[in-house]
Amino acid sequence: MHPESDYLPLSGLQHLRFCSRQCAFIHIEQLWVENFLTAAGRVLHEKVHSGIAESRNAVKTERNLNIASRTLGLAGQTDAVEFYSDGTVIPVEYKHGKPKGDTSDEVQLCAQAICLEEMLGCKITEAALYYFKIRKRLAIRITDELRKETADLADQFHHLVKDGRTPVADFSKKCESCSFLDSCFPDSAGRKKSVDIYIKRRIRSDAIPDDDL
Repeated sequence: MHPESDYLPLSGLQHLRFCSRQCAFIHIEQLWVENFLTAAGRVLHEKVHSGIAESRNAVKTERNLNIASRTLGLAGQTDAVEFYSDGTVIPVEYKHGKPKGDTSDEVQLCAQAICLEEMLGCKITEAALYYFKIRKRLAIRITDELRKETADLADQFHHLVKDGRTPVADFSKKCESCSFLDSCFPDSAGRKKSVDIYIKRRIRSDAIPDDDL
């Protein structure tokens, strides 16, 4: 159990799942750089969080709820939570883009479910992700495996912040979509890159005539 003074932002799980260096920039160095993707996501969430509660048939939807988990040591806000007349509770997270190739969205959603379970004394077995780019809602099962991954990631998050050191860069294709690309320099500072290789590549690049670029 974590004391409230140790709570970290729930959104950090997604940052850490994407890249530990990006997570450290945001949650240790307190940096933030925006690009088109993050700006679009921010505008989307501002619209979602500005919505009001609504009731339709047997479902009441609450938005922008403050949630926290002593087990995970995380706190944050929901996009939407659906409360059904039979007692079912389903958190819904809205995303600007499309489904990712990893579980970064799922662990963030699972953490929300765990927070709600602790606060409401309920059991949540299903949640949902809505992707605006494909205009599709996907049901997400809150499995034991996803819960373990979420809990392990929360522990890693706390250890990263407590350690206070930003990991070295590790260049990969996903770096191209990161808003920190121009600040991180993953292509030249990555741990898999040697200084000799980088210098040789720069020399070859500089040797190409401008007309050929």
